[in-house]
Amino acid sequence: MVFITGKHTVKFAEGYPKGINHIVYMEDFTFLPVDKVKKTNVPQEIKRISPADQGTHTPDFPETDLDELAVLIYTSGTTGRSKGVMLTHDNLIFDTIKTGSIHVVVASDVFLSVLPLAHTFEATIGMLIPILNGASVHYIDRAPTASYLGPLLKKIRPTTMLTVPLIIEKIYKSKIKPGIQSSPVTRLMAKFGPTRRIVYRAAGKKLMDFFGGRMRFFGIGGAPLAPEVEKFLLEAKFPYAIGYGLTETAPMLAGFGPARAVFHSVGTVMEGVEIRIDNPDSRTGEGEIVAKGRNVMPGYYKNEEMTREVFTEDGFFRTGDLGIFDKNGILYIKGRLKNMILGANGENIYPEEIESVINEQEFVNESLVLQMKGKLVALVHLNFEHMEEKFHHALETAHDKQQILNKKAEEVLEELKHRVNTQMSKTSRLQSVILQMEPFEKTPTLKIKRFLYGI
Repeated sequence: MVFITGKHTVKFAEGYPKGINHIVYMEDFTFLPVDKVKKTNVPQEIKRISPADQGTHTPDFPETDLDELAVLIYTSGTTGRSKGVMLTHDNLIFDTIKTGSIHVVVASDVFLSVLPLAHTFEATIGMLIPILNGASVHYIDRAPTASYLGPLLKKIRPTTMLTVPLIIEKIYKSKIKPGIQSSPVTRLMAKFGPTRRIVYRAAGKKLMDFFGGRMRFFGIGGAPLAPEVEKFLLEAKFPYAIGYGLTETAPMLAGFGPARAVFHSVGTVMEGVEIRIDNPDSRTGEGEIVAKGRNVMPGYYKNEEMTREVFTEDGFFRTGDLGIFDKNGILYIKGRLKNMILGANGENIYPEEIESVINEQEFVNESLVLQMKGKLVALVHLNFEHMEEKFHHALETAHDKQQILNKKAEEVLEELKHRVNTQMSKTSRLQSVILQMEPFEKTPTLKIKRFLYGI
């Protein structure tokens, strides 16, 4: 069976592959036996198919073995070539059921899907879980920009959304932070714990209203969340939740629900999954996170060598992430093993931690920290549109606006370097900050393709 939208029918203009028996058109859920399908690449013609042509018989679904391949998903390829992850029916169903130990979905829940379904985060948690529990899902047909989402959120009023950090961080920078900084009173109040919480809770109510007023689970995954943004969500009592997992684990391994948030952590290990820290550092206790459970893939498609490499001798999957447990069994992620930089004195430097501090700065869109000729360097992509708004008085009277803007960018980067270095340990301080003119190239799940930038 193939589920398809009209704009993709052109790919099957010569007919469908052998073995395909039924076609479902997603625009109006027209269901057709393949021998009734008209060869067309004009989406509008789908609407004119007579209901009588759809047939009344029920498709004959074959029996399914739990260990059979259910889906083949390619990893996003942040560090190089993508790999085909084989997930079985058991992998997906086990993960779908066991996530209930972190958060319970009910039939009255309304999901708004804004991430690609080719991402296991969205496929399992955003599609299979609501189906299992009788909830509803609304899908969008374009990028989830704030201007597009605003009216839609008011109409749908979702109770559940799944996002990546980039989305909520952009909303925080564009809608929340400017409001807090606009008034000298709120700006001062935000500097002190007790008064900051008052300001944040007021802003949190506005954020809740922006999302329709019914949100009870705002899931964030796929990459580290900026500490400043998470602190706001936590103190504002916004119902955010963070999960940890990989495509290879279908995806959930650990997480917390809105009522059990622990700052900067990924929560506790999901029921039915076993996690340990392999080869922990004798000084810090940090080591590679390895996992075992029925949600772990059988291997990579047609790549036995790489499959062997990612499993320990006793059958644990090597996640490639570095982490540590605290005394309460809460898991904290330090960074990717492949991204870790070894300092001059043998200390571990995690670029993700430095990037999260950089990305908090006012004019920063995104950043990438790497080692160049033994020096710790940050590539920074600035928000020039915001800079033009902030410095519009200086630019209005300038003969060469671009020259002034470039000068301001240099000042911003220098100030950024100073601010970041005052917050980092001596070994993690930047020696250089370089302007990245174009946005970084990203995967479909909005992660930077680090391998393209010398990492």
